[in-house]
Amino acid sequence: MKSFLNYEKKSIYQTEQLTAWLLIIPALIVLSLVFVYPVIRAFWLSLFTQNLRTQLQPIFSGLANYERMLGDGHFWQTIWNTTSFTVVSVSLELLLGLGIALILNQSFFGRGLVRTVAIIPWALPTAIMGLTWAWMFNDRFGVINDILLRLGLIETGINWLGEPFLANVALIIADVWKTTPFISIILLAGLQSISKDLYEAHAIDGANAWQSFYQITLPLIFPQILISLLFRFAQAFGIFDLVQVMTGGGPGGATEMVSIYIYATVRSYLDFGYGATLIMVTFLLLIVAVFLTIFLLSNTKFLKR
Repeated sequence: MKSFLNYEKKSIYQTEQLTAWLLIIPALIVLSLVFVYPVIRAFWLSLFTQNLRTQLQPIFSGLANYERMLGDGHFWQTIWNTTSFTVVSVSLELLLGLGIALILNQSFFGRGLVRTVAIIPWALPTAIMGLTWAWMFNDRFGVINDILLRLGLIETGINWLGEPFLANVALIIADVWKTTPFISIILLAGLQSISKDLYEAHAIDGANAWQSFYQITLPLIFPQILISLLFRFAQAFGIFDLVQVMTGGGPGGATEMVSIYIYATVRSYLDFGYGATLIMVTFLLLIVAVFLTIFLLSNTKFLKR
């Protein structure tokens, strides 16, 4: 009887496993088509030279494109531009998003309306939003300069998009305004999952508001912090439309991100083999950065409490 029951349990377990695989196989096929195949295709194309010199005919060249990439100072400069933009933007978005989430988690009149309005920037099309910000930062007609002039903070209009540093500042401001609501909504979901009993018990033990935030809130919303950071890091590192609309990579390449450089390599210069190489290297760098971020955050002591 016991052996029969064990056989029955084993049969049920095998049936459940088979059912699970049957349900997940369609998702794996779709994922392979939209993700795995393009990566394999890009790697294969990166082993060929295919440009105007070869009359767009692929000629196998092995790792020649990767050797060329190592000495491409322009590419590494765009990597630096993209990395600095990503780090600054995502850091500001996390801090502001957490602050907004804490405010929206409080009870006050009209909270539902405020939550709805707060997410509007993220819902707007990036190209339209970028064009709006470009006009706002215009040195002659922009509202930013107009406000600063009326306040007496400046005497003449600032050429925001014509100076390398200021152009990067303008891009960061536009990106932070656009995507901070995304992080705030994710963190708000984490905050709402925390029981108020924990804070009450902590207050009875003599903890103040900062101690509760440091010892309860941050550790419990760590999964949401990690998810929002990974999503935003990947999105910011691949930014294209905002930069293309606002600055086009200028002035003098100061805001040229790696996506803009790859786009020009493939679309303008028709260098498909080298463009695929840049895509593969950027993809690998992004994977390394993501895993490094996960490792550092997972080993942060106060978040693991």
